[in-house]
Amino acid sequence: MLRRVLVPLLALCTALLAAPGLMDTAAVAQADARPPAPSQDPFYTPPSPLPGQAGDLIRQRQVDWYPEPFRVFSAPVHTWLVLYRSTSATGAPNAVSGLVLVPPIPWTGPGQRPILAYAMGTQGLGDDCAPSYHLRTGTEVEIAFLAQAMLKGYAVALTDYEGLGTPGTHTYAVAQSEGHALLDVARVASKVDGAGLSPAAPVGVFGYSQGGQAAAAAGELQPTYAPELPVVGITEGGVPADLSEVAAYNDGNAGFSLVAGAAVGYAAAYPELPFATVLNAKGREVVQKVETSCIVELALADPFDRLNNLTTVPDMIKDPRWQARLAENRLGAHKPAAPVLLYHGTLDELIPFHVGEELRDRLCALGASVQWQPVPLAGHIVAVSVYGTAALNWLGDRFAGKAPTPNC
Repeated sequence: MLRRVLVPLLALCTALLAAPGLMDTAAVAQADARPPAPSQDPFYTPPSPLPGQAGDLIRQRQVDWYPEPFRVFSAPVHTWLVLYRSTSATGAPNAVSGLVLVPPIPWTGPGQRPILAYAMGTQGLGDDCAPSYHLRTGTEVEIAFLAQAMLKGYAVALTDYEGLGTPGTHTYAVAQSEGHALLDVARVASKVDGAGLSPAAPVGVFGYSQGGQAAAAAGELQPTYAPELPVVGITEGGVPADLSEVAAYNDGNAGFSLVAGAAVGYAAAYPELPFATVLNAKGREVVQKVETSCIVELALADPFDRLNNLTTVPDMIKDPRWQARLAENRLGAHKPAAPVLLYHGTLDELIPFHVGEELRDRLCALGASVQWQPVPLAGHIVAVSVYGTAALNWLGDRFAGKAPTPNC
């Protein structure tokens, strides 16, 4: 795994530093202070009322991306921190932060430089977990595929998701919110001053795990929410497509802390859901941990527990109000206009393989163009480590205008 991260990073720096006129871009970092945490950085606080409409840029700031925690060399990539308008799961306007990354090498492929709409996997729920902050402090773990995208000459539009960095609680695992945020950061990329990106540039959507959920939601929402966005392909892996099934599978198992995180995220997205009022003392303690934890602390917050141990009423998520919101976010209900590559590890210990198979079946029944790829003998992390590069290459074929090979 370490080799899969380091090799593309080293290749990125070597290739870009060798390009003519780029040495100044990758100069040794000055003795600058670590960027302030999002909660201490006014950039992340949106104006009120929000200007414009969904997909509009509110503000931008050119920043440095550091691929390592010592912050010795900044990545030789033009990087903008952005705040943009998006839409909540209930249709209300909100502001979301993210990054737009453009490699300083010319695009030599067909047409306009492509934009990769990148959805990160689970980062955590605390504001300090925002990818736009972690990438600037050298603490982001999910950088291998970003480096590969830069080497291919793609621009990357990366979302922090609702409430991650910006004020409020992160709506973790809420597909509707994630899909809007991902589509809108793709929209805003061409509006960043200095990025040189075209609104006509082909867009590829890439995500795994929580990112896979966001990518899948973006694909289903795009025909009605962002019909002008030229999405040419969607790669979605390890997708928690049905949170009811995922929650039942992880209740009492090692992934329970993520279930607790999802409960926090849903309660933030849908205030009518009974949650805070039904937590017992232990539940309040767990939620307090979860709300401020990044991924490692989140995973260790309360493994092998059960929701019933945290609440004063049994089977909280069987309440009709919970079931209605979970059903709203169940993926595979709307046909994506763009072709889909869907992959899943056959031994996934967090999101059961049959959840991926059922998503495939629903999408195929809608008539979507789906290429289904099981990853044999792979658990949750192994599947993306093994197949993520192939997924990125699949998008490269779509950027090149090659026809997909669906296998429904």
